[in-house]
Amino acid sequence: MPRFAANLSFLFADLPFEKRFAAAAEAGFVGVEYIGAYDVPMATAKSLLTDNGLEQVLFNLPLGDWDAGDRGLACRPGREDEFRDAVVKGLDYAAATNCKMLHCMAGVMGKDEDAGEIARLYCDNLLYAADLADQAGVDILIEPINPMDMPGYLLNSVEQAAVILKQLDHPRLALQFDIYHAQIVGGNIAARLDQYFEITRHVQVAGAPGRHEPDSGELNYPFLLYLLDRIGYDGWIGCEYKPHGKTEDGLGWLRPWMSKPGT
Repeated sequence: MPRFAANLSFLFADLPFEKRFAAAAEAGFVGVEYIGAYDVPMATAKSLLTDNGLEQVLFNLPLGDWDAGDRGLACRPGREDEFRDAVVKGLDYAAATNCKMLHCMAGVMGKDEDAGEIARLYCDNLLYAADLADQAGVDILIEPINPMDMPGYLLNSVEQAAVILKQLDHPRLALQFDIYHAQIVGGNIAARLDQYFEITRHVQVAGAPGRHEPDSGELNYPFLLYLLDRIGYDGWIGCEYKPHGKTEDGLGWLRPWMSKPGT
């Protein structure tokens, strides 16, 4: 069965960030992911993983100025140098934490910008990141994000991502299939997981609607997790959801899976 990674940007949020590693390990997780931890020294990040017996599964390339509205830099014209610096910084942190996957957020498109030009810039930047990541043995992932949660975000659907990945045809570029976002944009999750299995390198889960524990909402996660096993997915499952209360109190959905062989 797939392995589960705690997303420390969402789970155990009542604790200081550096204490979330121990909390994740105590809860039974063996991997972690998060949006980013670039304010934590690389040596500290490495120690937090080693001391708690955790694997760093995934984090994002630097996103720019989040408070100013940045949601990644890959599609932002005039910021190519900043994007390239972000790739280098992300790869440095990946090397320090032995992380083999980085999520490259596309960014938000301005209302008056030419969609074709923005898409070309995005693809050019993805290829730059993938070429550099290839030298480090790291994969660059792209994740569609629904427009209700993130208005203006360039990449909204799994189908859009699949077209881009096919066109770029780079071995280091792959899909980050977030089931929550995919349910909001398109639904039909089982068929789409099967259809896009070959290009999927990472899966994330949350209940929909609401983005809470996977046992809330309209999705049948036991069915979907068994489906991932049947189609041969052996990667990580990122638990990127907003707990209703304390994280530990809402992990009942996960306990049966953590006790299965291979988790």
